[in-house]
Amino acid sequence: MRNVMIAGGGIGGLSAALACTRAGAGVALFERNAEFSEFGAGIQLSPNIVKILYDWGLQEALSEVVAFPDRLQVRSAISGAELGRLRLGEEIARRYGAPYLTIHRADLHAVLLAALQQQGGATLHLSSPVNGFEQTETDVALQLDHDQLARGDLLVGADGGWSSIRQQLLDDGTPQPTGQLAYRALISQARLPIHLRSSQVTAWLGPQMHVVQYPVRRGEWLNVVAIVHGQVQGDMSHWDHSGNAAELQQRLQLTCKPLKDLIQAVPNWRLWALSIRPPMRSGREQAGGRVALLGDAAHPMLPYLAQGAGMAIEDAAVLAQVLEQGGFFADADGSADPGSLVPGLLRQYARLRWQRNARVQATAISNGKIFHASGLMAFGRNVVMKIRGEAVMDQPWLYRGV
Repeated sequence: MRNVMIAGGGIGGLSAALACTRAGAGVALFERNAEFSEFGAGIQLSPNIVKILYDWGLQEALSEVVAFPDRLQVRSAISGAELGRLRLGEEIARRYGAPYLTIHRADLHAVLLAALQQQGGATLHLSSPVNGFEQTETDVALQLDHDQLARGDLLVGADGGWSSIRQQLLDDGTPQPTGQLAYRALISQARLPIHLRSSQVTAWLGPQMHVVQYPVRRGEWLNVVAIVHGQVQGDMSHWDHSGNAAELQQRLQLTCKPLKDLIQAVPNWRLWALSIRPPMRSGREQAGGRVALLGDAAHPMLPYLAQGAGMAIEDAAVLAQVLEQGGFFADADGSADPGSLVPGLLRQYARLRWQRNARVQATAISNGKIFHASGLMAFGRNVVMKIRGEAVMDQPWLYRGV
C-alpha cells in the first residue's frame, strides 16, 4: 500500500485523506491541534463541489445538516432594492446535476471526519505539528516534535494560508493583508423577528462594504458575514478575533433599515482580517517534487466567489484521481514504480489545477471591486444586473465542475 502524508486536518486535509483512502492509499494525517475542530462560520457549496461530495457517498450525511436555499438574491445595501436574483433549488440542480447547499463549516468538517473514520485506511495524529520535511528520490520525511520522523511516498501540504510546508517548498513569503475585514456571526433564526428570518442567500452590496446572509443547519440558523474596509490589530495569521458589534453597526449606519435591523439583531461577532496571495502564476505554486499543495496553502483567495473551501475539495478530488489513474495506488509488488511516478504525477496534478484556481482567485478579486463599488461603477453594475439578471449571476464555467 502506498503512503500519503497530509499536513493539516481542516476541510482540505480531511478531503484529501478521504479521497486518497477511497482510492486505496494508506494515509497518515498530522494535525497540530489537540482535537479536530472548525470555527463557527458558514460555507456555500455550489454544484461543482456538491457533485464531488455526493460521489464520495456523503449525500445522506449532508442532507441531515445542510440548508437548501431556493434562490440567491442581490440587494442594494443603501436602498434595499433588489438588483438581481439567481434561482437555486430544483432549477440549479437540473442545470448542473447537483444542488446548491449552505452549511456550517463545523458540520462539513464533522461529516468528512466521520466518513474518513468509517472508510478506514487513515491514521490520524493529533497534537502533531509538522516542523519541516526532507525529500529524497524515494520518499519524503516529515520532521515532528521530539525529533520524531514520519516517512511516506508523498506529502500533501493542506496547512492553510500561512502554510509552513509552502514556506519551505517555495520560500515566497506570506499572504498580504487586503485592508478588508470580515465580521462573521451565527444566530438562531428562532431568536430573530419573523421579517429577518430567511431561507435564501442574500448579498447586500454597498460602497466599500457588503453583507451576505444565508441559512445553515437545516435552516435553523442564519450565517451572516459583513465585509468592510479597515485594519485589525494582532496576528494576521489568526483569523478568529473578537468583533465589536457597536463598531460594525457604526460602519453600516448609512445602510437601509432591513439591513441595519439584521446587523443590530446579532449580538456577537468574530473578526477576520482578509489576507491573500496574487492569483497563481504557474503550476510550481501547486506542487514540487514529492510535495503537493492544496487549498489555502496553494491559493488563498477572497470570499467574493464563495469558493475557498470548494477549491480545496476540488484539489483533493483531482489529486486522488491523478494518482489513481497514474498507477500510484498499484500494489507494492505490481508493475507500477511510485519512486519514479510521484514527481511526474504531481506535476500533472498541478497542471490540471493551477489555471482554474487562478481564475477563481482573479474572479473573486474582481467581484470584490464590483461588490464594493460606488458612483458610476455602482450605477453601471446595478443597470447590468437589472437587464441581464441570471445571466450575470450564473457561473457555468465554475458550476459545471472539473
